[in-house]
Amino acid sequence: MNDPIGDMLTRIRNAQMRGKSTVSTPASKLRAWVLDVLKDEGYIRGYEKGTDERGHGTLEISLKYFDGTPVIRELKRVSKPGRRVYMGVSDIPQVRQGLGLSIVSTPKGVMSDANARAANVGGEVLCTVF
Repeated sequence: MNDPIGDMLTRIRNAQMRGKSTVSTPASKLRAWVLDVLKDEGYIRGYEKGTDERGHGTLEISLKYFDGTPVIRELKRVSKPGRRVYMGVSDIPQVRQGLGLSIVSTPKGVMSDANARAANVGGEVLCTVF
């Protein structure tokens, strides 16, 4: 798999289109850090670590809905393996005039765009959520 974050985001989008309450994805530290940001910002209920039948680690993501519609309306990958997107603290984009968020991988960890601005650090823009 070339793009594990892109794969996880696609799994979340597909599960929400089908109205699933949970979705499973292979486990990694970066995926867990991105899910921590989504949980802290209220876009998912949470996630649990587990193992599949072959003993590999998995993350079971609990999706969040409001009145039957998914809380996450749009989930886009920004920085891809073929084209990495790095931005300074002043260049980090606001998603939908601040209603959404960008998830940024910084030297101080993976955080939302607002937290990156508060910590005065830039980094790789992983994805945007609205």
